[in-house]
Amino acid sequence: MTRHKALIVDDERLARRELTFLLEKHPEVEVVAEAATIAEALDALEKARPDIVFLDVQLPGESGFDLFERGVVSPHVVFVTAFDEFAVRAFEVNALDYLVKPVNPARLAQSVSRFLTRTHPAVPDKTRLRYEDSVLLNLGDARRFVKLASIVCVLAEGDYTRVITTAGQLGLVLRPLKEWERLLPERHFDRIHRSALINCEQVVKIEPWFSGSYRVHLRHLDEPLTMSRRHVGVFRERFEL
Repeated sequence: MTRHKALIVDDERLARRELTFLLEKHPEVEVVAEAATIAEALDALEKARPDIVFLDVQLPGESGFDLFERGVVSPHVVFVTAFDEFAVRAFEVNALDYLVKPVNPARLAQSVSRFLTRTHPAVPDKTRLRYEDSVLLNLGDARRFVKLASIVCVLAEGDYTRVITTAGQLGLVLRPLKEWERLLPERHFDRIHRSALINCEQVVKIEPWFSGSYRVHLRHLDEPLTMSRRHVGVFRERFEL
């Protein structure tokens, strides 16, 4: 049996002990390191090289989010939260899983099963993020939080999508464009082509092109994108085409 290494990040010693106790019922996962702060977590990531991290969202003076801002996080992540509604909304569609304190053994079993099969939870139809939210993206071997407001456009590449932000290209994400369309706030993001979804707040200029199509110029993008005829109607009111 393959044993996978786990890191628990929580500032409460009793919480770490409780989660370690619950994980003993899952011999496939072995807790090899604990951390009470982000600095300790970064050190543990480098030294222990865990396969999965159980990460508390609320830490004294800092947040579990900071781990992604201060280092490369390669392992799968299960977020642990107490009452943070935003965390639950965002993480249930972007993280491997999330757990609400006190951790329920049955829910932990689901998280472990999800990790072992490397499957992500399905996106509920009713779930739609807010413009001020962030998403956690799996970019190859790294995980990174991205503010929705910083996304310039999302471009389809087969089953993958390429995310371009105000800071540049982030790389390929295993998430189809149709799922992005269902997830992103309608007031700010619109489909302009079967393979392109844009942040309307980043539009600089729209100009007529061939056969009733248009070219859409976006900030932070060197070349304009083409808007197909079938999507022009969506933009007529907003941009007075």
